[in-house]
This record gives sequence, C-alpha cells and structure tokens, in this order.
Amino acid sequence: MFDIHPATPADAGEVFTLQRAAFVDEAQAYGDPFVLPLTESLDRVERFLGRPDALVLKAVAGHRLVGAVRGAVTGTTGVVSRLAVVPDLRGWGIARALLGRVEEALRERVPALAALTLFTGAQSARDQRLYRDLGYAETHRERVADHLVMVHMRKELVPADRDGGGVPERGATV
Repeated sequence: MFDIHPATPADAGEVFTLQRAAFVDEAQAYGDPFVLPLTESLDRVERFLGRPDALVLKAVAGHRLVGAVRGAVTGTTGVVSRLAVVPDLRGWGIARALLGRVEEALRERVPALAALTLFTGAQSARDQRLYRDLGYAETHRERVADHLVMVHMRKELVPADRDGGGVPERGATV
C-alpha cells in the first residue's frame, strides 16, 4: 500500500533521486543519457518545489518515496509531467493513482479545466498504453532529435460545473 501527498521543498532530494532511478531505463532505451529528468539538477528540483504555484504529488510506501508527478495549469489546460515510479514497484498501480490524483488537484485549482496534456517517448509503449487506458489520445508526434520522437497526448475533460458536481471528495468511493 501507498499514500499520496503533496511534495514539499524538503522532499527535493528524494524526488531528485526517484527521477534518476525511474528514467535511467528510458535513457538506455533511447541511447540518450541526457533525457530531461536525468539532467535536471537538485537545485532546480528544490526551486521548483519552492514555487507557490508548484504542484508535485508524491506516493509514499512506509517511509519510502515510490512515485511522483508534477502538474501545472496553462489557461484551462492541465499539463502533467515527470511521472516517475521506482522500477521495482512498477505495475502496482502507483502511476495510475498519481495520474488520478494530479487530475483531481488540477481540477480543484481550476474547476473549468478543459483538458490534460502530457508527452512521452514514441518507444515507451507501456506508458502510452497506460495513458490511453486513462482517456488520453495522441494528438501529434514531435521529432526532438534524430533518435527521439515525443508523442503528445491529450485528455478532454468535462468541466466540474457540467459533470454533476466535479471531483469526488477525498476518501470517497468511486
């Protein structure tokens, strides 16, 4: 079991370490040790977590950080990024739970949220499957390097004022 909570600047070191552990296999798959989550410095993670508008959620099992995700809002679109789960616990529903909670948190911030967007690598079939299962659809692909194509995905949302009350309360059975 794991719990999900907002991350704070005090979590920066663990979030930084988690990112590096979670994205190293992706870097190997693409033959690129410079994927953004691996090149982000601890100082940058600390600064991001210290921003008043920052939204970073962490999944914790006991005293161990096992997952994290970032969210932001641009207009009426939520942007999901840096979804990371420790390699030894992939497949346990942590990523799915984090994505659900970041959507809830973004909708709480902007009740008229119209959509969520994210991107992943074209070779990351497992990630793309998860996102499709959760209602995301591919919008376009972007070649960012000779060896790297990013798949951009979007999930349309029903605004909270039109879906019968919005996001269920925390702890509510869905």
